Amino acid sequence: AKYLAQIVVMGVQVVGRAFARALRQEYAASQAAAQARGRTGQQSAAASSISGMSLQEAQQILNISTLSPEEIQKNYEHLFKANEKSVGGSFYLQSKVSSLYFHLKDMQAQCDVF
Repeated sequence: AKYLAQIVVMGVQVVGRAFARALRQEYAASQAAAQARGRTGQQSAAASSISGMSLQEAQQILNISTLSPEEIQKNYEHLFKANEKSVGGSFYLQSKVSSLYFHLKDMQAQCDVF
């Protein structure tokens, strides 16, 4: 029983050290990635914390590759009409599309991206 207890304790120590090492590596990688993003990452994080959505997510949802106001407006109108309740759409999705559109407009005003 004494040897079994020593084996269990040794196993727990090995697993604990490996976990601590993996945690330190992950933290270091996270810090390096945050520093690599630099100022753009800080702006994106600020925008995400306000609206809950990054610029890349907004572009994916509106299916746009460039940030031209015309393309954003065109795709917004299409998605808004496609999700109208009268044509069997979802009010929830329609409100999300509107929120997204106004989020992009706010970003335009703040960052002068367009």
